[in-house]
Amino acid sequence: MVGNQVSDVIDIPADLLVIDDSTDARYWASVQRVIDLAGEKGSGPDGIPLLVSLLAAHPEWPVRAGAVRLLAAHHAGDPAADTAVASATHDTVDWVAFTALKVITEHRISAAVPDLIRISGWPSNFTRPDWARKPVGCGAALTKRALIAIFGTRDPAELRRLEDEYFTEMRARVDAVRNRPRRNDDVVRVPGGPAIIGADEQPDAFRMAQDDTTLRAVDVPGFLIDRTTVTNARYREFLEDAGDSGAFDHPDQPLGGSHRPAHWHDPRFNAPGLPVVGVDWYDAYAFAKWAGGALPSEVQWEKAARGVDGRRFPWGDDWDAARVNYVERSFGRAVADLDSLEALLVTIEQGENPAVPVLAADALPEGASPYGVLQMSGNVWELTRTNFYTGEDMDPFFRGRHPLDFMNRKDAFHVLRGGTFTSPPACLTTFYRGKDLITDRHMEVGFRCVYEEQS
Repeated sequence: MVGNQVSDVIDIPADLLVIDDSTDARYWASVQRVIDLAGEKGSGPDGIPLLVSLLAAHPEWPVRAGAVRLLAAHHAGDPAADTAVASATHDTVDWVAFTALKVITEHRISAAVPDLIRISGWPSNFTRPDWARKPVGCGAALTKRALIAIFGTRDPAELRRLEDEYFTEMRARVDAVRNRPRRNDDVVRVPGGPAIIGADEQPDAFRMAQDDTTLRAVDVPGFLIDRTTVTNARYREFLEDAGDSGAFDHPDQPLGGSHRPAHWHDPRFNAPGLPVVGVDWYDAYAFAKWAGGALPSEVQWEKAARGVDGRRFPWGDDWDAARVNYVERSFGRAVADLDSLEALLVTIEQGENPAVPVLAADALPEGASPYGVLQMSGNVWELTRTNFYTGEDMDPFFRGRHPLDFMNRKDAFHVLRGGTFTSPPACLTTFYRGKDLITDRHMEVGFRCVYEEQS
């Protein structure tokens, strides 16, 4: 909740949005009228959401600055109010941030310490006589003063002790999440060493050329990987344990969302042993963190699927329809090229066709990879943590924005691997790269997790 971000706040009453900007005098008079009215409406114990909304979403920065002062005047010490004031230190308009810093100093709002340290660094450092310094602006000076006020000393040694004390509980929470034990014993080990990645493919009858045409050897450290994709049964455990608490969410997790799968009530997709589908990248990230692991990189995924001999399919180099759930199995009709594939896919109907789209996550064991990982070809596409365009780990920054705002941004697309029940053989190789928007929830997409090897 920074600046003009409007997510996770209540609607601002219309009478608090009316600003007359026809002249300077009228502008400031109307701003003061809004602040006075907000003070009346927001002074009671139930007034915090209104003031937080003004601070987060009002288009006029003087009103946001006024909301900071009102939150402190009427609600200092309340966690929600203090958190909102702390967030205002990052407002895009300097005077809103300066107002927040002054209020934090006056009321010694300790909840703001993590925000302030991001701005100025650790006070135990910048108070040292030998610390390299340079001229600072108002924001840095106000931030340093606020930190000194909160901790109540300028002595570097005492500040270091107080900093450690302040962050003890926070570090414990972070360590508890970071060092969670693996919540699945049904895993296989993929040993460290080289792997053949990529392929030199030409367009086929489905005109689906492989975009990663550099065949290369890559050294991959050892890891553990789920033998099957995450099932509905496992995902239900996550929902029942973590729910929408946010404890395992990615920092960019959309506000107000739920981790419940989109197709949770469709009998074709919700049986306990089926792969969970209808989840987006953020859902999969949260589950993986809860499970003590992570989403695989696409290189990890490819090695687990392909082994070290560069095979075309998990089971070998030759196509074998009996080993995989793909479009002809799920729809019960043959396809020969892209036109016939698309003609078949448009017959899809919610709740009806195909009647049995996905198989159990442990079905078709004869299609296993060299390490014994199941269904790395077909059944459901699998999410990875890799950005489709850069090859680096995903690093999204879309919180509070609608998917229409970023659907053309390369930062918003992760790699999918393995193909799905609507795929032709061209998409079912160990090296074919699909992509998807980070917030999309498809019935064709699931995931599995990787884990660090036990020392």
